[in-house]
Amino acid sequence: MLYTEIDSPLGVLLLAGRPSPTAPGGTALASLSVPGQKGGATAAPDWRRVPGAFTEAEQQLAAYFTGELREFDLEYAAEGTEFRRRVWDALDSVPYGATTTYGELARRIGASRAAVRAVGGAVGANPLLVLRPCHRVIGADGSLTGYAGGLERKRFLLGLEG
Repeated sequence: MLYTEIDSPLGVLLLAGRPSPTAPGGTALASLSVPGQKGGATAAPDWRRVPGAFTEAEQQLAAYFTGELREFDLEYAAEGTEFRRRVWDALDSVPYGATTTYGELARRIGASRAAVRAVGGAVGANPLLVLRPCHRVIGADGSLTGYAGGLERKRFLLGLEG
């Protein structure tokens, strides 16, 4: 696994990924974590720090944080169950500046109403914070519900997106 750390308005971001000949910049991202993130990645002893492998992701993140980029064009290599991947794909379809609910995500993937809690678990297990916009998921009553990176970061990201 390759990794680097970059500064951002959310704190130091840990990016991890694998080489990929089809990925913009040559690295498919497996993880983007923020400091103190619940379930966030930490660099393992066998990971290699290769900042140059993440230049494209770093440029796109910088443009996002300045409001110049609304949609990321990166390849992801995140691993998860089939159910989690379906939820994450549904997250990818939530547009910049919009929000959705856990119930709406369940409906989008064809899951039953009883699966809303499982959808919430999949959203919470998203290994690509910011890139895969789990911050755009709110409670059915419009409240800001949990966010693995912390509610203050969720507020910041929603505010950034207007």
